[in-house]
Amino acid sequence: MTSKRLSHLLQFATPIYREKKMPAIFFGSIGTIADTSELQRQAFNQAFALHNLDWNWSREEYMTLLEKSGGSQRVEDYAKSMGQSVDAKAIHRSKSEIFQESLHRERLEPRLGVVEVIQQAKQKGLKLAWVTTTSKQNVESIIGALHRDIDASVFDLVLSSSEVKNSKPAQDAYDFALKELAQTPNDCIAIENNLDGLKAAKAAGLACVAFPDANTVHHNFEGANLLVSHLDFEQLQEILQNNS
Repeated sequence: MTSKRLSHLLQFATPIYREKKMPAIFFGSIGTIADTSELQRQAFNQAFALHNLDWNWSREEYMTLLEKSGGSQRVEDYAKSMGQSVDAKAIHRSKSEIFQESLHRERLEPRLGVVEVIQQAKQKGLKLAWVTTTSKQNVESIIGALHRDIDASVFDLVLSSSEVKNSKPAQDAYDFALKELAQTPNDCIAIENNLDGLKAAKAAGLACVAFPDANTVHHNFEGANLLVSHLDFEQLQEILQNNS
């Protein structure tokens, strides 16, 4: 998908009707749509080898590292803990390129309930946003990998790091989405798979469903309105009814 196409998705459409119960669903990071965590861990390890580092993040170690968002910062913090100095941004760029290339080879599947929630939301005329703070290139790659199951045009708004100054756990992305879609926090619900995403959603005043992936399932999602292993439209609707 071209940048021009992605930019087009940032224009929101007028909903069929405004339903007070749940006007908007905000999917958070890319991990709320598809579980790419293991692909990303493997990409990090390949990037380390490419930059002549003997690091190798095991799955257990990576699960702990994921308690904080931001790949470049994660690399920098890890280097400090090892008493080393590295070009974290360059390493992260290599990781991102490797990850995006892997998405062209792998058959990526939407997470449980995602397609059904999107379909039911659109049938009821609700707004949908994808509120990430990952790179535009990552978003485009995920959209391309999921095109068989999810048409990107279903989203009234797609965000990336290009649209906000501060990444999660800052609330900037959610504030931006609320303003662009002319919504109030009580009328929306966020879905997040990591702790910084949860913090960002709650800071913006949103109800939030924790939808951890295989590598964040053991994190402490205290503060979430609900913790789930699959998405269910009726559960989301009930939380909004109680929150409004």
